[in-house]
Amino acid sequence: QVQLVESGGGLVQTGGSLRLSCTVSGRAFSSYAMGWFRQALGKGREFVGAISTSGGSTRLAVSVKGRFAISRDNAKNTVSLQMNSLVPEDTAVYYCAAGRNYWSVNDYWGQGTQVTVSS
Repeated sequence: QVQLVESGGGLVQTGGSLRLSCTVSGRAFSSYAMGWFRQALGKGREFVGAISTSGGSTRLAVSVKGRFAISRDNAKNTVSLQMNSLVPEDTAVYYCAAGRNYWSVNDYWGQGTQVTVSS
């Protein structure tokens, strides 16, 4: 059983920054690619970014490229999403995900953390 718990969400003004973290318990963290997704109110879940098992490869959605960054610490079983230059359109519930496939990280999900960007 793999369990994911997100933290770090909150309210921030436009232009501000937040850092989300996801702690993973259960089976070998380093064997999973990790990802972040988000879902705004009334919209579908949207891919934000992913990181490979070693952390050597990352990919980000066009909408966040240049503003967000993903990192992981395999010794601490954590993956982080650094979000800079936030805009109201980034307001959403952010979900951490784990998977065997770097190109489809969707085997396990956290419960989500709310990020609200005020204008």
